[in-house]
Amino acid sequence: MFGTMLLKKGSFYILSLFLMSFGFNWAQEKRPNIIFVLVDDLGYADVGFNGSTYFETPALDALAKESLVFDNAYMYPTCSPSRAALFTGKQSFRTGVYTVPVLEKGDAQENIFSRWTVGKEHPIYAEPLAAAGYKSIHLGKWHIVGPYPEKELAMDWPIQQKLNQPRPGDFTWVENHKTPAVKKYYPEGRGFIKNVGGTFRGDPALEEGGYKSERGGYRAPFSNPFISPKPDDEWLTDRLASDAIEFMNNHKNAPFLVNLHFYAVHRPIKNRNDELFDKYMNKAGDPITGQGIGKNKKRMASYATMVQSMDENIGRIMAYLKKNNLEENTLIIITSDNGYHSIASENLNLRGSKGEIYEGGIKVPALIHWPGKVKARRTKIPISVTDYFPTLMDVAHVDYTGQLDGNSLTPLFQKDKKNFKKRPLFWHLASQYKHGTCSVIRKDKYKLIQFLADGRLELYDLQKDPREANNLAKEQPKTAKALLDELVAWRKINRVPLPPNSSLSK
Repeated sequence: MFGTMLLKKGSFYILSLFLMSFGFNWAQEKRPNIIFVLVDDLGYADVGFNGSTYFETPALDALAKESLVFDNAYMYPTCSPSRAALFTGKQSFRTGVYTVPVLEKGDAQENIFSRWTVGKEHPIYAEPLAAAGYKSIHLGKWHIVGPYPEKELAMDWPIQQKLNQPRPGDFTWVENHKTPAVKKYYPEGRGFIKNVGGTFRGDPALEEGGYKSERGGYRAPFSNPFISPKPDDEWLTDRLASDAIEFMNNHKNAPFLVNLHFYAVHRPIKNRNDELFDKYMNKAGDPITGQGIGKNKKRMASYATMVQSMDENIGRIMAYLKKNNLEENTLIIITSDNGYHSIASENLNLRGSKGEIYEGGIKVPALIHWPGKVKARRTKIPISVTDYFPTLMDVAHVDYTGQLDGNSLTPLFQKDKKNFKKRPLFWHLASQYKHGTCSVIRKDKYKLIQFLADGRLELYDLQKDPREANNLAKEQPKTAKALLDELVAWRKINRVPLPPNSSLSK
């Protein structure tokens, strides 16, 4: 969520000199394999390495000890804008994806209604990687194509009503989505050679009944038209990891990209099995985070089984890499697309949850693992979802010249850098979900929120007040004005659109 960045043709030469100063030269090595694991709705405190004592993530905790762990990794508050920004490296105002369309509240005066489909004019990171020789697979949640992409993209924008989607159990869209006209918006049309389970839908509950169905898309048969049934199918998270391992095994002699975007731990919340459920029902909760206690105990116990299952499958992938001597030449990134869902988890240490611009909605667990190239440690440097695209280009030696809004994280692989501490992060939410439209800047220890309808300001010192309980906008007017001036300048330079009902002129 930084300002615009263009990777010029000479930038890789500069990067190479920088890397040589640390005793290694990536340009002289073969391109690394890349595994990008994106967990759905996994909150910052839902993992042991970020302090959870209720949820169990031993595989991730062990990996974190050998990785660069980010204490301040940020996404958007909901999955659609996070995934659009991740794939394209661009801010929401460029793609028009502001939230999940079906979640929007209000009318066309209050919103710039969100797009669903990311147009082909916005390349995604798999495309330049494919051109560089990567063999790539996407597994799990896709969510950057709409259910009716041809109709959607033919509309005059901004549209005057939110987009919709078929009800669970309605598969009339499937035939069209397997035609060349629509498949170009699917993984196979965006640089991947295989798609396992990616559709327009943001959860796996495709069958009749949706969240209330017995299987919920997690138990076999999966009712997903982009997953071919296998005899040993049982649990979706296991199946996706197994297909990832199979793909790596088939392409271990060439650089591969495994885009493993688990549907877990998104709703519907289903027990992995009764044994695990009983374990978590009998386990003491954590009053500090609020996990595993209170009226949501049963749902949190079910959620805990899904978290453990996700963790076990990351452990399976790591075991495969070690067994096949692939770990040293494999870059692994693991993160989440937004904060925790309030019906499934809790974090009393942060304000807000999924759907909110407060820390609980946008702060996520994140780590980067690459033995010998990344120094294991924790850092408080704030990073953005838009940073991953340029990072992948750097490590893959791709001289990408397209427009990007983030910065490569490779300078942080060995130690923290002052320029990263001072750079601002920006968000722009032009459609409503859990609160009004807003723009946000986070810089140094401060975070300023400007609500677009009336210009109201909220200022928080995240270092002293991580729960965002004390609005300092009136107490620290100079700080608020300086941040607001920078935020407004960013909107003006980038021609960021405002909703029709905004009282602001720019």
